[in-house]
Amino acid sequence: MRIAVAAIDGTFDSGFAAIMDVLGAANALSAGDGQLTSVTVVGAGTEVRTGNGLVLTTVPVTELESDVDLVVLPAVGFRTPEQVVAAMRDPAHAWVLDLATSAAATGTALAAACSGAFFLAEAGVLDGRRATTSWWLGPAFRQRYPSVELEDSRTLVDEDHRTTAGAAFAHIDLALWIVRQRSLDLADLVARYLLIGDRPSQAAFALPTQLARADPLMTAFERWARAHLADPPPLTHAARALGVSTRTLQRTAQTVLGKSPLDFIQDIRLDEATHLLRTTTLSADAIAGRVGYRNAGTLRELVRRRRGVTLEALRNG
Repeated sequence: MRIAVAAIDGTFDSGFAAIMDVLGAANALSAGDGQLTSVTVVGAGTEVRTGNGLVLTTVPVTELESDVDLVVLPAVGFRTPEQVVAAMRDPAHAWVLDLATSAAATGTALAAACSGAFFLAEAGVLDGRRATTSWWLGPAFRQRYPSVELEDSRTLVDEDHRTTAGAAFAHIDLALWIVRQRSLDLADLVARYLLIGDRPSQAAFALPTQLARADPLMTAFERWARAHLADPPPLTHAARALGVSTRTLQRTAQTVLGKSPLDFIQDIRLDEATHLLRTTTLSADAIAGRVGYRNAGTLRELVRRRRGVTLEALRNG
């Protein structure tokens, strides 16, 4: 498999290295079957500087062979959605969008992780398809690319030769996916050698407060919901308190967060319950009451459904 990894100034060091290390390990462990992958690091010129200042030698994109099988876009190491969008719109990075567009036109597979998915979306190659990105970039992604069906609770989404991965260390999952296309056994062997665990969902890591910051109404709603967790009034009360209609509240939540206000309240309840489990000695029933449930049974079911673990495991985690 011939792979081109696109790198720009500010490339996220660990994400880039994770891809290279996993693919390198796969080649080393391929049991004499020859090189599994051939990787070319591509840039605008002959070198780029990573987010932490490391200098990478790159092959200019104008010299890239046309017969690559996969183009991979690692994340850029920025801290805010605004910085990600600015990097993507920078004329110096237009070659990345052109590379994605031309690859899609020739049927070449495309993959991206974290903020790298923004480049694929900006190039239009994710339109009408499912994709994921880092959970904290979800609101900005939804707002900018409404034609993409974002599933930002997922760690990895693969559809129609477009593969996207979630938050920064989901680069590992993306690299393993690449190996898996050639050999399931080899992918399992690499995972064992590198002690890579299974992360099918980003949901356990998402912070409701961080997501709500993407929109002033959601910020206010998140504060209102936390203030009323123990005895939540109807949603109409929240809308009235925030000075909007219930329909506006529902529409904004769906647009910004990709979920209903009630689903978001469930996220907040779980976030608060997790905090109380890990920082207090309160009983499960007491914690359930504090987050708006009559008994621990309902809370246990929420934890099992959303996290796939028991209350005890969550407390000890």
